[in-house]
Amino acid sequence: MKIAIACDHAGFQYKNQLVEFFTQMGHEVKDFGCHSEDSMDYPDTAHPLAKAVENKEFNFGFTICGSGNGITMTANKYQGIRAALCWTAEIAELARLHNNANICGMPARFISYEEAQAIAKTFISTDFEGGRHQTRIDKIPVR
Repeated sequence: MKIAIACDHAGFQYKNQLVEFFTQMGHEVKDFGCHSEDSMDYPDTAHPLAKAVENKEFNFGFTICGSGNGITMTANKYQGIRAALCWTAEIAELARLHNNANICGMPARFISYEEAQAIAKTFISTDFEGGRHQTRIDKIPVR
């Protein structure tokens, strides 16, 4: 599986740990940054990741910032992106099952790393249910 990951300064530590986690699981990972805990603007990493996921260069994307909101909002500006803010593994599961989310946003300041790992594992291992959910998803993009 090919996974894209990006963060801002608040998500830097979790991003690095998740890169290692995914790599140990045998997945190919591209790190879109950031590359330090120095303050930076989350759109600078979210835009390139979202474009790459939208272009189907990656199976999934993961975004991590302090609250998870800003970086997830930025990713959702792309018509082919369904980025879900996930703060529990159950939310991640539902985001995949019902919404076919292709980017998982996480709030580094509000969850433990162990929870982030559980969210990530659940997100990549849950398949979309399809059916009635596809009809709803088809109505999301602005045309």
